[in-house]
Amino acid sequence: MQDCLFCKIAAGQIPSDKVYEDEICYAFRDINPQAPTHILIIPKEHMANVVECAGRTDGLLGRLFQAAARIAQDQGLDEKGFRLVTNCGEYGAQSVHHFHIHLLGGRQLSGQMG
Repeated sequence: MQDCLFCKIAAGQIPSDKVYEDEICYAFRDINPQAPTHILIIPKEHMANVVECAGRTDGLLGRLFQAAARIAQDQGLDEKGFRLVTNCGEYGAQSVHHFHIHLLGGRQLSGQMG
């Protein structure tokens, strides 16, 4: 999508602190981290949200979560734990309308979810 911030980041048109990349996804550090480790994992192909992503038949959603698990291991978060979050739509507080997974870790996270 031409005006999508995350599409531009994945395409290298906007600089980011890249953590991981493969043929289907791109992961980078959040510029406003909510934890010591805060990484965004996005599909390179534009899709608005998790509902749109889940409608695919090529296993994309599973591959994104596999990448998230690999990144968590690479960041040393797998032993003590981490959180994966995705927001969907206005009521879900989705601020960028390109599906993304937040990987949060590096400290004890709150038990409260909102």
